Amino acid sequence: MKLQPNKRLDIKELLKDLENYRPKRRGWHWREGRNEPRIVGDFEYHEASEGLTNYVPLPGSRGFHYIDPQPDCVITTEIASGRFEDDVRRMRMAAWHGADHIMVIRTAGQSHIDSLLEGTTQGIGGIAVTRKQVRASRKALDAIEEEVGRPINFHSYISGVAGPDIAVMFAEEGVNGAHQDPQYNVLYRNVNMVRSFVDACEAKKIMAWAGILQIDGAHNANATAMKAWKVRPELMVQHAINSIFSRKVGIKPENIALSTVPPTAPPAPCMRLDLPYAVALRDFFSEYKMRAQQNTKYMESDMREATVTHTLNLVISRLTSADVQSTITPDEGRNVPWHYNNIAAISTAKQALNGLDGLREMVKLDREGPLGVEVRELKERAVLFMEEMLEVGGYFKAVEQGFFIDSGYYPERNGDGIPRQADGGIGVGMLFERDKDYFAPVSVHYGYNNIPAEFGGKASAAIGGDTFEDPSKIVFIDELDENDNVDARLREQSRYYETEFIKPEVEWRADGVVALNLFLPVDERTAEFAAIRCGEKMGLEDVTVVHKQAMHPSEGTYVELKGRVNFDINVNDLVIPEKIPVLSEEEIREDIAANPLFVVAATVGQDEHSVGLKETLDIKHGGVEKFGIKYLYLGTSCPVEKLVDAAIETNAGAILASTIITHDDVHVRNMRKIHELCVEKGIRDKVTLICGGTQVSHEIAREAGMDAGFGRGTKGIDVASFMVKFRRGQA
Repeated sequence: MKLQPNKRLDIKELLKDLENYRPKRRGWHWREGRNEPRIVGDFEYHEASEGLTNYVPLPGSRGFHYIDPQPDCVITTEIASGRFEDDVRRMRMAAWHGADHIMVIRTAGQSHIDSLLEGTTQGIGGIAVTRKQVRASRKALDAIEEEVGRPINFHSYISGVAGPDIAVMFAEEGVNGAHQDPQYNVLYRNVNMVRSFVDACEAKKIMAWAGILQIDGAHNANATAMKAWKVRPELMVQHAINSIFSRKVGIKPENIALSTVPPTAPPAPCMRLDLPYAVALRDFFSEYKMRAQQNTKYMESDMREATVTHTLNLVISRLTSADVQSTITPDEGRNVPWHYNNIAAISTAKQALNGLDGLREMVKLDREGPLGVEVRELKERAVLFMEEMLEVGGYFKAVEQGFFIDSGYYPERNGDGIPRQADGGIGVGMLFERDKDYFAPVSVHYGYNNIPAEFGGKASAAIGGDTFEDPSKIVFIDELDENDNVDARLREQSRYYETEFIKPEVEWRADGVVALNLFLPVDERTAEFAAIRCGEKMGLEDVTVVHKQAMHPSEGTYVELKGRVNFDINVNDLVIPEKIPVLSEEEIREDIAANPLFVVAATVGQDEHSVGLKETLDIKHGGVEKFGIKYLYLGTSCPVEKLVDAAIETNAGAILASTIITHDDVHVRNMRKIHELCVEKGIRDKVTLICGGTQVSHEIAREAGMDAGFGRGTKGIDVASFMVKFRRGQA
């Protein structure tokens, strides 16, 4: 399957011959060209990687020739639409903005499921991990990475009592990264301790064979603890347990990643708490990779607040190091997985990391001051925690006594830990010692395996190779449920696939969801229900408040709504004005330097608006003056006769007229009058006529006799480019 940038991803094409699809690679991929100075546009970057073939740059790149420098660390996006046919579309968007680690969050949690699901997901909230969904996603990513020119890592979760089964399927299907931490099962899912660690041995052995990057789950401690900043020593102990356990099983150190999460967020003095923790982690675990993630514990529904926290976390990533930079979005607080929020979070990471490029070369961490004292104390407390755990009999005994997740700052204990019993929990009593003659004909196996001598130490030789060695032996089971399957969903939405009809959407194709921002001059509680009524009066269905924030207890409240529209749009009915191509800044400057241009400008008629025209003219706002164009500004409420006479007197090459007032079509009459006066005075063929205003379009201006019209959002470069091209005969 090959993608074309100007065509939507064809879901039906993706599903074709899926039963025979094989991933083109396995193992984790780090960005190429890291730690090498590189030139991108006019700038040298010290913490960047190779660029993309196809991309969407940051909006601010307009001022820098649309460069798109890629940071050195892998950037994650977490996708949770609940429908894999919509997941893959968002994956493509994310990749164009710079994500190369795609984590798919499955609503209902894979860790709740006690077997590998095949065939159907009926009764499961959202999408559980099935072979079809994983394979379709990896197939899509194989095509997407060719489109953007960079390998993309696919990630999910190896947890719960189905962990080993999931690990096998992931290895078969080319999954590149996974969360795997037996402590997560024990503490948060009440899986029996012995069962969890034995299962983890099996799963980790498979991950080692497949080169899957392992990310641990220790960060869940500071998301769970009552006072997260106090469990920092315990977090390091959890990281240590899983890391050494993984190494003993056979995972290479370079494929072990710590999921590092700052324990606090503003308004706490987060940098003073979070930075020492990050430094201490890197001191202890220098052999391993760091995956930096936001703390969702403090994430509310406010987009701005989440973005500020994210940016502060990114400062820590640059001051220390981050091999993988996660981008959790405010969807966690809203429970609304928007397409846009994924992209906004990726852009926040890319923008901040680019801006902080080379920071560590200029700013050094002061280990002799308070930072060093705090780092040493954290490490000492972690070592003491580990020593006490060993004294009481090891990890299992410590869990039984509630060492984890106690929100006391060790050695303080608050008695609010999560005790689990070694002889209790899910899966207890389901482990059996292998017989002396136990034999399993598999290529990757943990523990005792009595391989008969005739197979030469290769267990899978007994069956001519297992599914890892011979993927043709993998049994692909398609979806079995008549209603809960992708084909049924495609049929239901057929009007919006490869047709001229579109609907607004948030997470699923044509879901019809739109967002609204309102300000209401009442208290927060009243505003919430008044906003819902506003949405209903606008014709929206299923109106829900996704965020509200009091500006003042009585003066007013800001509210964000989502609702659903019940109409669609036929794009063939749209009248879309032609987009005028813009020359580069260099080309415009070179042309003006070789052929100087002088213009006269004014706001015409009885119009007193001046800001838009001034921003189009003066150098401060990137106006035409920036390119060497000289101008005479005649002010506001300028008679059109005066404007044309000024053009004659100064031998101007262009007239720039601004008109905001449009009642009774006064803007059209003024444009037409300028044209007619220029004809009457014999200069029409010597002067370029341009008009701008919020209600002006190129088509309206041309009909009125002007050479060009510019509407809302026009910049100086747009006008300068047109004037240069027009006098060349190219416009």
